[in-house]
Amino acid sequence: MSIICPASSQESGSVFARVRKKREDYEHYGFSVLQDRALRAFFDLAQEYETMDNFYRVCVYVPKDFLGFDSCLYLVDSETRELRMACDTLSGLSVCGNPAPEGIHLSGESYETKDSFIAPIRGNFRLFSRKPLNYAEDVIGLFEVFPLSRFDARDRLFFEKYANRIGYSLHYKLIAEQDQRHLTFINTLVADIEHNVIAPNIRYRVFFLKLQKILDQIREVSGTWRAVIEAHLDACDRARDLMPLNERLNEALDRLAKEYERLEKHYQNTSLFLESLFRREHFTKGELVLQRRMCNFRRRVIDPQLDRYRERLERKGIRIDDLMGGVPDEDIPLFVDIGLISQVYANFFSNAEKYCREVQNEQGEYVKFMAYGREVIADFFGSGRPGIKFNVFTTGPHILPEDRAHLFEEGFRGGDSESVPGTGHGLHFVKKVVEVHGGVVGYEPVFLGNNFYFVLPLLEHVEGEGLSIDRPDTYEAPQGGI
Repeated sequence: MSIICPASSQESGSVFARVRKKREDYEHYGFSVLQDRALRAFFDLAQEYETMDNFYRVCVYVPKDFLGFDSCLYLVDSETRELRMACDTLSGLSVCGNPAPEGIHLSGESYETKDSFIAPIRGNFRLFSRKPLNYAEDVIGLFEVFPLSRFDARDRLFFEKYANRIGYSLHYKLIAEQDQRHLTFINTLVADIEHNVIAPNIRYRVFFLKLQKILDQIREVSGTWRAVIEAHLDACDRARDLMPLNERLNEALDRLAKEYERLEKHYQNTSLFLESLFRREHFTKGELVLQRRMCNFRRRVIDPQLDRYRERLERKGIRIDDLMGGVPDEDIPLFVDIGLISQVYANFFSNAEKYCREVQNEQGEYVKFMAYGREVIADFFGSGRPGIKFNVFTTGPHILPEDRAHLFEEGFRGGDSESVPGTGHGLHFVKKVVEVHGGVVGYEPVFLGNNFYFVLPLLEHVEGEGLSIDRPDTYEAPQGGI
C-alpha cells in the first residue's frame, strides 16, 4: 500500500477546526442516549452489510428497534425520475418499487403530512461533482417517520440528521455498485478485445510470411523470364518487344515490395501497441503491469518510432538530428517494457511534428529541426545509482512559464496550443509509463527551443534467465532539472 503524503499545516488546521466544530454541533444537538446509539448502530451496520437490500432494511429497522418509530425509505428511480418505495418497517422489501402514496412528494426541505414526518435524503455533494450518478438533483430520496404525534423538537432534528447519514452512505454504495458494473464491463470488454482483436491480429504474422514468400516467388519467376528473353534477343524480334514489359513488371514488383514493407512495419507497430495497452494484467490489477525485456534500446524502441514519423516530420520541413553520437546501445543494459516505452517516443515524436517551429540561430539563420539523444548521469537516483537520460528537443518558442509545472497533468493543454489538435493525454501517459519503470520525466527550456526528457535507472546486474533489475524503491529527483 502506498503512503499518502501529509497535508500542509494549513490544511491540518482546517481539519482540526472542522473536528472541533462537529463536536460543538453534537453538544448543541442534545441527542438522547438512545438516539446517539441509533446513529452509531446505523454507521456500523451500513458498513457491515454490502447488499443494497440489507442496507434498506438497516435504514428502517434501526429507528424501529432503538426509538420505537416506524419508517419508510423512498428513492428516486434513476431512469423514470419517479419517487418509489424501497423498504418500510411494516412490510419490509415487499413494497420495493411501489409508487409513493398520495401526500408524499419530493422536496429539498423537511415537511409533515398526515401523521408522518418527511426528511429529504441528499447525496454527497463532493461525489456528485466527481462521479455524477443518474440523478439531476442532490435530493435522491425521502425518509418517512411515523407516528408524528409522538415527536418532539429533538426527534425532528434527529431524523433530519439521520436522513443525511442515509444519503451519504447510500451515495457511496450507489457509486460502489456503479463502479463494480463498470469494472465488470471493462473486464468483459478486455476479454473480448483479447479474443476478437489481439488473437486474430497475431494470425496476420502468418499472412505476412506467406505474402513475403509469394513476392519472392514472383521475383524469382521474373528473373527467370528475363533470362529467357535475353537468351532469345538475337534470334527473335518478339523477344525485344517483351523486354520493356519485363522492366515494367519489375518496377511494379519493386513498388509492391515497398508497400509490403510499409504495411508490415505498420502492422508490427500497431500490434506492439495493441498488445502492450490491452494487456489483461493492466485491467485485473488496475495499474500498468510491465513485461520487461533486455533490448537494444535504439534499434528496438527509438528507430521504429522514428521511421513512423520521419516522412511526416520531413514533410513539415523539420530536419532530424541524431545526437546519440553513434555510441552502440549494447554497452548500456536497459531492461524495459518495449511496447510501453515505444509509446513514450511515439508521443514525443508526435508532439515534435505538432509543435516544432522555425527559429533564428546565433548566425542569424532560420532553422527548424528535432534532435534526440541520451546521456548517462552518475548518482541520479542516489549514490551509486546512475540514470540514463533520453531526450527529444524541438526548435520553437519556450513553453509559457505558468504552463511548465502542469505539462504532464491529465487533460492539460498549454495556452499556446489551442490551434493544435490534441487531448492533453499524451504527456500524462508518458509520465505514468516512465514512473512505473522507476524513472522520472521532465521539461526544460533550452537554447533555440524545448527539451522533453525522461530518466531511467540503469541495470546493474543480470541474473540467469529471469533477468533482474536493481531499481530504487525511493528516490529524490534532482532539483532544478538536469
